[in-house]
Amino acid sequence: MTRWVIALLVTSRAVAQNPTPPPAAAQNPSPMVEETRAHQRLVQKTLPGTTRSFSGPAGKPVEVFVPDRVRERDQVDLVIHFHGVAWIPEQSVAELGDRTVTAVVNLGAGSGTYDRAFADPTTFDSLLSGVTREVSAAAGRVERIGRLTLVGFSAGHGAVRAILREPRHFARVDAVLLLDGMHTSYIPEGVVLANGGAMDTTNLVAFTNFARAAMRGEKRFLVTHSEIFPGTFASTTETADWMLRALGLRRTPVLRWGPRGMQQLSEVHSGKLEVLGFAGNSAPDHVDQLQSMPELLARLLKR
Repeated sequence: MTRWVIALLVTSRAVAQNPTPPPAAAQNPSPMVEETRAHQRLVQKTLPGTTRSFSGPAGKPVEVFVPDRVRERDQVDLVIHFHGVAWIPEQSVAELGDRTVTAVVNLGAGSGTYDRAFADPTTFDSLLSGVTREVSAAAGRVERIGRLTLVGFSAGHGAVRAILREPRHFARVDAVLLLDGMHTSYIPEGVVLANGGAMDTTNLVAFTNFARAAMRGEKRFLVTHSEIFPGTFASTTETADWMLRALGLRRTPVLRWGPRGMQQLSEVHSGKLEVLGFAGNSAPDHVDQLQSMPELLARLLKR
């Protein structure tokens, strides 16, 4: 469903994973080129720590980063990031403190790829077991996983959605960060809301349930979105609006600068749920969301 996002990512060297992009799906985003905002980019740093990898879902490598100072802990917090270059979540986690490790999973194009990979609950069980094994090996002793946070950028939200559908995994996850990636299909397919289409809300149920738990203070949930309009499937603005209506919440208009030069336009706060809307309907506006992960992850976990 989100193959167009991969095409956008490939246009930005900051997050490109493959010099030969997959063919993009039909879409109708704005053809405008936006040059007002800065679209600042992070600079990759050398981080003190150990990087290990193992074969994970669909046989794809899972990259695990263990900061040096974590070795002094017998319990660590884990951030699992789905979709995107690994060094950004690694830098984001390194700035959190002395007890957090990260695992990065990249499965390819489209949220459906991620959703299908985690449709079997044992896939996530195996992922957690593999991460625990590699962290323990890097630390030189058996480690236990404490707080568990899932991050989905763009198509990566499909993995988060599938994981949260399983009740015992829903209970295990403490926090979720969605970076411009909560999409769903139109019904009939490709028919936008303005032309009489509707949204397939079955893909939004797990997120809405997690949002309710966050409103009660039981979970932490931060959703960010741009104004990008794909045209053939529901935008992150449309899905966020649907979720807020289902929760009985309304946006508050704001106008302030966010990280990486993003311009925030709206916000919702209820308990430990936040939804932040940002300006922009171009490829750099989408990439801004991943590049802002250090600040947004800290905002989610330090509230």
